[in-house]
Amino acid sequence: MAQSKSSLITIAQLANQRWPWALLALSSFALIAAAMYFQYVMDLQPCVRCIYQRTAVLAIGLVALIPLINPQIKPLKWLGLLAWLGISSWGYVIAADHVALQQSANSWFAVCDISPRFPAFMPLHEWFPGFFAAPGMCGDIAWQFAGLSMPQWLQVIFAGYAVIAAAVIASQLIAKVTQK
Repeated sequence: MAQSKSSLITIAQLANQRWPWALLALSSFALIAAAMYFQYVMDLQPCVRCIYQRTAVLAIGLVALIPLINPQIKPLKWLGLLAWLGISSWGYVIAADHVALQQSANSWFAVCDISPRFPAFMPLHEWFPGFFAAPGMCGDIAWQFAGLSMPQWLQVIFAGYAVIAAAVIASQLIAKVTQK
């Protein structure tokens, strides 16, 4: 029992340090760099759902920068934690939808939008078309690694992000209760 309590406190304390937030941001930005490599070096054109997943990965990295300012400031830390969990979950749902579309029995009817539907006040695909435009088709599986397509790998990545975020949030709450 003492061992698990000590591990829990260690996990909880990680959220109060800068390096874990920097690592989260770095992992996200590395995934964005990989996406750019796939798009511009391997010529794999992203579809609308790919762009939404890319946006979620980017958002996780940007959100990690908030507590990186000073994770000792509780509102910054909690904003980072909750946004990390929410965005990871949203990304997982989009990736799962993309996988379902790719695996549908009749892919002729599995279509996606022509362009992303970002809010009218923030048309990212118009402002930064090299990053947010979506010329690819959602049903195409142009790349696989270890038998998984890109959206399947993103399901794994988003699930990992979400599980880690949930564990850190739970450790924060449990550590707070056990310290009283």
